[in-house]
Amino acid sequence: MPYRVLLTEELAPEGLEILIREPELNVERRPLHKPEELAREIADYDALIVRSGTRVTAEVIASAQRLKVIGRAGIGVDNIDVAAATRRGIVVMNTPGGNNVTTAEHTISLLLACARMIPQANASLRAGKWEREKFTGSEVCGKTLGIIGLGNIGRIVAERAIGLKMKVLGYDPFVKLDVAPLEVKLAASLDEVLAHSDFITVHVPLTDDTRNLIDARAIAKMKPGVRVINCARGGIVDEAALAAAIREGRVTGAALDVFTAEPPPADHPLIGLPEVVATPHLGAATGEAQTNVAIAIAEQVASFLIRGAITAAVNMPALTPEQRELLGPFLTLGEKLGSLVAQLRLADQPPTGGAPVAVEIDYRGDVAEYGTKTVTAAILRGLLVPILGGDLNYVSAPLIARERGIELRETISTEPGDFRNRIGVKVKFARAGYEHEVAGAVFGRRILRLVKLDDFYLEAVPEGYILMLHNQDVPGVVGKVGTLLAQHQVNIAGLELGREKIGGKAVSLFHVDQPVPREVLRELQEDREKIISAALIRL
Repeated sequence: MPYRVLLTEELAPEGLEILIREPELNVERRPLHKPEELAREIADYDALIVRSGTRVTAEVIASAQRLKVIGRAGIGVDNIDVAAATRRGIVVMNTPGGNNVTTAEHTISLLLACARMIPQANASLRAGKWEREKFTGSEVCGKTLGIIGLGNIGRIVAERAIGLKMKVLGYDPFVKLDVAPLEVKLAASLDEVLAHSDFITVHVPLTDDTRNLIDARAIAKMKPGVRVINCARGGIVDEAALAAAIREGRVTGAALDVFTAEPPPADHPLIGLPEVVATPHLGAATGEAQTNVAIAIAEQVASFLIRGAITAAVNMPALTPEQRELLGPFLTLGEKLGSLVAQLRLADQPPTGGAPVAVEIDYRGDVAEYGTKTVTAAILRGLLVPILGGDLNYVSAPLIARERGIELRETISTEPGDFRNRIGVKVKFARAGYEHEVAGAVFGRRILRLVKLDDFYLEAVPEGYILMLHNQDVPGVVGKVGTLLAQHQVNIAGLELGREKIGGKAVSLFHVDQPVPREVLRELQEDREKIISAALIRL
């Protein structure tokens, strides 16, 4: 019986042909973009291929009885609930790199259109007017372009801008000076970019750290007359704050390809402003890019269904079924350990450690015999995703780590230590002496435990939402937390404790069934007598 493949959006003919010519695949095209529609129809399909216009929610995945793989024709997977898919054993694939050049070129196009008011002048001329004096623009030659985020797309934008004789000032806390693009001056802080740039463009993923990165406070630090460009993700720029700054005359213009809500509502505060150039998420919309990602995702999905090969998966490595059976628990543990370290850094108040510069991994036991390369990739992906976003996969994570100058060291021994199968991860950050160390163990075949968190030894289940406290080892901490969580209807599912000595410092991990409200975290952080820090971790 052929595998049923559902396409909810248009795929370039070259990719569609790859799928259709496979006799083992039955390809159907249906525009099921809304989650409720897709959930009603997904039950009998083996594969789903989407672009950015389809939301694959946890409810959709729960309704997918036969689904084995979700293919995203593009790099971003923020429209897919990857965690829900992983829990069901569904492979999520993307096509990294397929539209980097296209998105960078669109950024430059919007920058020039904004500087010279080309769309506005074109609309005026088409309306029968000749308003040359109204559309006096600005040269970009000699101006400073501030680039926030120097990943693949940010670097291509920098290269193109240098070709236009612009000065480029880049800020990326996870790029070291010796791996920055040539002719790009690295700023020491975001504030430096804001204060000195004539144009500012963002090229970062949408994470908790970058949501509303360009808000009213950031705009207040910008040069008067600045222009702002966003071709990355909606939500990085506070759209209401940007609109207010344009109306006040502090920001001369803006160019946006992405919005917090897409499509934006008719009364969106930016759309009606004459100083704004806007396009409907066209960053990847070129024939070349669409052909590249269509061919890539078609080949990946077909190869997985027919031969079981995994390529460019964001939640599973490229392994044979036999390898996945052996390494599966270690991959899961490794990714969780990497993610925990990243979240520990983000949880520090303030998070002053800077970029990761070195990763030391210690393998003990059976995992050393199975091979550690893929587990190391899992650890790096876990470390980088909370910092750089969820688009990284098991192939791209090690590459990104190398590009960003992260030094990798491994110690491997088949001899068991304190535990038969143990993985230790120590990450050093840019600030001298700043590091975090965690360790986990695999018991039997599937039981995972966190056994070390910095200086504390414990035995914790690395799963779900965890309220993590660093606290004084004094009576009343557990009672205070339990009472506070109960007042906010948050249920405690489990608790693990570790301490350095009686009456010293301790760590407390409260497993909870849902996210802890911010006001609870604030109240705990204000109790300076008993609690050193409080943060919500998700594994």
